[in-house]
Amino acid sequence: MTVRVVVGGALCHEGRLLAARRSAPPELAGRWELPGGKAEPGESVPEALVRELREELGVEAEPLERIPGEWPLKPGLVLHVWTARLLSGDPLPLEDHDELRWLGPEELDSVDWLDQDRPAVAEAGRRLSAEARDGVRDGVRRGA
Repeated sequence: MTVRVVVGGALCHEGRLLAARRSAPPELAGRWELPGGKAEPGESVPEALVRELREELGVEAEPLERIPGEWPLKPGLVLHVWTARLLSGDPLPLEDHDELRWLGPEELDSVDWLDQDRPAVAEAGRRLSAEARDGVRDGVRRGA
């Protein structure tokens, strides 16, 4: 069986992570996830992330690095998560979501994340906390 990659975007801006509440399918509605979607044939995972964030949220983003690990979604689909920096636009829930929230590292447990997103969300939260401690914002050191 060929495994297809679903890319999730740990979209960070001003020390916060974007959470998206699913509106469909019914079994996932009301739970929160990192926005993203399936990579198309011939498309790199970073290219898929840029396209999916544009389609789902109406923003331009820059993929930064992959969070280690992969999480099975269902037979034939596996989740890879990349950190990404918001370049332009204000995220809007255009597809598959009915609400968005920017969450600081201390707020990440305030929403009901999909199970497969939890490890990557935890790692993104650690990175945001480290960036705040080290004076880095959105992957760029302040004052450098």
